[in-house]
Amino acid sequence: MRTEGRHPGRAETARAARGGRRLLALPLLGLLLAGCGIRSTEVPTDFGPAPSRVRCSLSEPGAASQASRGLAVQVFLLCGSSLVAVDRTLRVPDGTADSERRVLVAQGLLDQLAEAPSTAEREAGYATYVRGGTTVGGPRQGDPEDTLRLSTPPAELSAYSLAQLVCTFSDSAAAEGDGSVILGGPATAPLRRYECTDEVRSRPGSEQPPSSEVTGG
Repeated sequence: MRTEGRHPGRAETARAARGGRRLLALPLLGLLLAGCGIRSTEVPTDFGPAPSRVRCSLSEPGAASQASRGLAVQVFLLCGSSLVAVDRTLRVPDGTADSERRVLVAQGLLDQLAEAPSTAEREAGYATYVRGGTTVGGPRQGDPEDTLRLSTPPAELSAYSLAQLVCTFSDSAAAEGDGSVILGGPATAPLRRYECTDEVRSRPGSEQPPSSEVTGG
């Protein structure tokens, strides 16, 4: 009896052909995905560009390099929730008497505080609450010699503005250098001696500069 070999049917032949085509298509699909820059197994990690400048950090010339252009001073600007010292320069004529020099320095500091921060300072988060147009004068008859009288009474200034002024003045040639400054307004209201403390520098919006009434000249 002759046994004939079994030949594959049409259905089996078709399935084999389709399977071969799928195997050939997989490498082609991989090449297409790679060409498009798509990787299906990776998770995107692009969260935007990194900050261009660290907050409250400046990369500008320091006081030493600025001193050649004038008197090196510092003013206190607001950054975040604290007061931070920033370098500035002032022009004071040589030979100016001490009493006049004190007022010139105070007015220069006041003008610097009222000036809008530079682009670099704004990008780093600095701001000022001192308004322009305010002037400062020296003592009247009967005032202590280091008195500074503002055209706007200190009591009418905002908490931030007063803190900026007190800390800037008290740490400059406009005051006696003991961490305090005597301020008054244009009227005859009692003078007050203000102090710039660590608490004021850390929380200028909630911590008022400590002050006491000045009773004698």
